Amino acid sequence: MDTTTIVVVIAVAVIGAVVVVTLVLRGRAGSPSLPGGSPTAGVGRGQGSLGASLRQVLGSGVGEQTWADLEEAMLAADVGVDASAAIVRSVRSARPETAEQAREQLARQLRLELGAEARELHLVGDPSVILVVGVNGTGKTTTIAKLAARLEGEGKKVILAAADTFRAAAGAQLQTWGDRLGVDVVGGQEGGDPASVAFDAISSARAKGVDVVIVDTAGRLHAKKNLMAEMSKIHRVAAGTRGAVDEVLLVLDATAGQNGITQVREFSEAVPVSGIVLTKLDGTAKGGIVIAIERQLGVPVKLVGVGEGIDDLVPFDPDRFVDELLEG
Repeated sequence: MDTTTIVVVIAVAVIGAVVVVTLVLRGRAGSPSLPGGSPTAGVGRGQGSLGASLRQVLGSGVGEQTWADLEEAMLAADVGVDASAAIVRSVRSARPETAEQAREQLARQLRLELGAEARELHLVGDPSVILVVGVNGTGKTTTIAKLAARLEGEGKKVILAAADTFRAAAGAQLQTWGDRLGVDVVGGQEGGDPASVAFDAISSARAKGVDVVIVDTAGRLHAKKNLMAEMSKIHRVAAGTRGAVDEVLLVLDATAGQNGITQVREFSEAVPVSGIVLTKLDGTAKGGIVIAIERQLGVPVKLVGVGEGIDDLVPFDPDRFVDELLEG
């Protein structure tokens, strides 16, 4: 074999190795977390606890002990005491004779609990205003960025209002997201009046023909009455002469359990909460909190966070949620 042939063989081998490595790396990178065909892809990644328990409960068929065990399983999934008892009564009253009949009846009852609430964002203002509230640590600022990206993807122009003037890094964090998304951010001085920031952002949006203003508020403990009163002021200013804010979204950590009920109730006393954004749903097997909230308080879950990616904020689909809650 002459020198030219050897060089050619080596070159082909190197090119082949590069191709193989490239394909492997692409495979590891995977596809985007929300492929286009499935509007709620990934919602059930953290679910399955109730489904696994249900399989154990019904493993030996349907008997007298079934109902106590089923109620216990639902409580463990954070469905709540009242809702669990009512749902089990309804399933039992249907007199299912087989495990499959019991499971089908349970799925039907869970769907009835979630009802036919309007879950789309109601954006009719010019500009539309979304006030985002919640306690510390729920992922509120990241949720705002995901929501902005979603609205921009629908062809809407968005401005972010950094009305969290208490935490030094809050404005900078929101500005970083704004730079990344190519979205304008209106801020204020640290310790300044957050309601003024909301007012300035809405005025800027009106002047620039922007479609939606998303107002970030300081993450606050729902028990702090003075901070809740200040949030009410932000809402009044954001409502302006129109007297209304299009959406007040409460960001709620799905892992908060029954404490989430208290948060929804107390925030709703300060501002008219119109919907829940449930974060970290991919990291908990206790998604039954959705049912507890809607049954007790009548506030619909509108969006759910199912991952860390900017696209991992998706509309809440009750049918798919129930299906995935019962997987096991």
